Amino acid sequence: MNAVTSIHPGEHLRLPARHGVAIRLSKGQTLKVVNTHGKQVVDTWAFNPDDLTESMSMEHSRPFWLKLNPCKGDGLLTNQRRIILTLIEDTSPGVHDSLVAACDPTRYVQLGVVGHHASCNENLFLALQTLGLTAPDTPSPLNLFMNVPVHRDGRIEFAAPVSEPGHYVCLQAAMDAVVVLSACPQDITAVNGMQPQDIHYCVI
Repeated sequence: MNAVTSIHPGEHLRLPARHGVAIRLSKGQTLKVVNTHGKQVVDTWAFNPDDLTESMSMEHSRPFWLKLNPCKGDGLLTNQRRIILTLIEDTSPGVHDSLVAACDPTRYVQLGVVGHHASCNENLFLALQTLGLTAPDTPSPLNLFMNVPVHRDGRIEFAAPVSEPGHYVCLQAAMDAVVVLSACPQDITAVNGMQPQDIHYCVI
């Protein structure tokens, strides 16, 4: 069940596998996202709480970085080209993804799933609902810890994460923000090592 949780600064909270959570951050606060078991992808969104049409945008961030993935010190831009989060710490090998859209029901149908399958797209909207918010659409997320190699011939592939248990990233709010995390439910491809798992997070 996606739910909003009362957060005490520094307290590590568990986000169950396949679920999402929405977190309010004030400017200057830091969100620590811990890959507890090492192989879990975390789809990550950020919104301007006063105007949800302004959201973190990978399309706008990549030209700002001039690369495919953010590194320590890089700002994450909104679709209005304002920095909403800054990656201030990363103990993982730094392999994340800014190319792939969030999984959704149609994606699982394409992969041969019959019946309902949890998805990051669904988690986004359910998590925002706990704060009484509704996003106008689904922005492309920053897929923390996701390993999508880009080959010389332009092909991409879905590979298992290279992060290890306990690796974490810290994202500092450059403005007031609502951040949504989804412990990706993907268990058809190698994205989560075929086995979605819990993660932990805390606000500092």
